[in-house]
Amino acid sequence: MRPPPRRRFRWIDESGIAQAAEARAPVTDALQRALLRDAARHEHAGRLSDAEKAYEHLLSRWPGLPDSWYNLARVQRGLGKFDAALASYRQALDRNVRDPEEVHLNRGVIFSDDLRREDAAERELAAALELNPVYVPALVNLANLKSDLGRRDEAMALYERILAIDPHCHAALARYADLAPVSTPDDPVIVKLTDALAGSQVAAADRAALGFALGRALDATGDYGGAFRAYEDANRASRACAPPGAVLYDRIRHEQFIDRIIAAFPNAAPQRPRGDHAARPIFICGMYRSGSTLTEQVLAGHSQVKAGGELNFIPALVAKELSPFPERMAEVAPLQQDELAGRYLTGIAKLFPGAAHVTDKRPDNFLHIGLIKRLFPDARIVHTTRDPQDTCLSVHFLHLDHSMGYALDLMDTAHYYREYRRLMAHWKALYGADILDFDYDAFVQAPGPAVRRLLDFCGLGWEEGCMEFHRVANAVKTASVWQVREPLYRRSSGRWRHYARELGPVRAYLGALVATAPPAGG
Repeated sequence: MRPPPRRRFRWIDESGIAQAAEARAPVTDALQRALLRDAARHEHAGRLSDAEKAYEHLLSRWPGLPDSWYNLARVQRGLGKFDAALASYRQALDRNVRDPEEVHLNRGVIFSDDLRREDAAERELAAALELNPVYVPALVNLANLKSDLGRRDEAMALYERILAIDPHCHAALARYADLAPVSTPDDPVIVKLTDALAGSQVAAADRAALGFALGRALDATGDYGGAFRAYEDANRASRACAPPGAVLYDRIRHEQFIDRIIAAFPNAAPQRPRGDHAARPIFICGMYRSGSTLTEQVLAGHSQVKAGGELNFIPALVAKELSPFPERMAEVAPLQQDELAGRYLTGIAKLFPGAAHVTDKRPDNFLHIGLIKRLFPDARIVHTTRDPQDTCLSVHFLHLDHSMGYALDLMDTAHYYREYRRLMAHWKALYGADILDFDYDAFVQAPGPAVRRLLDFCGLGWEEGCMEFHRVANAVKTASVWQVREPLYRRSSGRWRHYARELGPVRAYLGALVATAPPAGG
């Protein structure tokens, strides 16, 4: 199954440990065994369409194989066929699959991460726990869901329940610590994190999760030196648990990638007639930790806007149909662009029926503005910005997926930031009128004018609800989940000053980019 984007330990599903069906149940028919091997071979090779056909062929002859329905569901989710995957998982349940709580868990993953139906996800997790009240993966996911929905007390109670079942569930302890208010150095949360990290048998992945949580807790107490050391240790642990052979961040390779993007999109996309679609996207992008979640919540306070969150459609196009990107763009004709745009709009209309506008808040879509403007020539791009030092620091202090390896080293983060600014300068030269810089630091200083400018840019009339963004009832699946549920505050603006000494090399490296940043609030 595909891991969720960007953040670790979001939804945990058990499909990753599922074996091929022939290993889970005995088979006696030679043809059946051959079809099982054929399906498993295609799946393991990544040929998911062929694997789907093989499982469907098998099940058309032997529909009573629950494990094959299970494996078909996994393949279908990998293909993005979410309704079909849910139906196949239901077949597995109806045919008495072993460990049915695992199937309910996986259905919950689809409902939450792919279909944005948190109510259905909660029902599936409840069904899993009714079958097995101590099933930790379901408890972890239910706690994560409560957290996404802003139900802090319920989430904390679930993490406590997990720790009562398994005191060494370090991921649960780290998440519990992220929710707990901490104010003094001797707080029990800090003691628990420190004790856990002192263990000699703690895996690198757990050490990373605990270390990031400890850094957050120490920062909250004002122990900035201790916090920085904890974050540095956490990043080292995260590097240590990278997949074998992974290239975490290569500065030269990334510079060349930015060069290739600029070369592939030398001119502005020609204007084309806009189709008549119900849901129109508003793209929000920029560096991670630059205020994109807050910006989306402001827009979601408007009656005509639905928060889409971090939609995966554009990055999935780049990774699959438009690979190798960006060179493949030279072969994409206007007719194919229209077809891809139509699929995108159909997809968001299905996820958010009746919405006039849907936000697509993938920060790293700043890499794909050229593609977005090819698909949607009239697209409006909200580019979130923030003080460069605050941005780099916040990225380095966040537990991110290894695909964002630049976050694991502070100077790599600064390098990535510089290349991001280089690419944004190119996009602005092509599409300056269609890109709005929405500055976090200016927003927290004077929210009213900033929100009016944002709404005007998006073609939306003023609504007071946009100023009450912290009251918007929706699931937030990013690290800013709790910040955007509070009324506006300034404490994150200029946070870098607490770490001025540690940021000295970053400040020197970024040079003029820091000097031209707007002054941060106090």
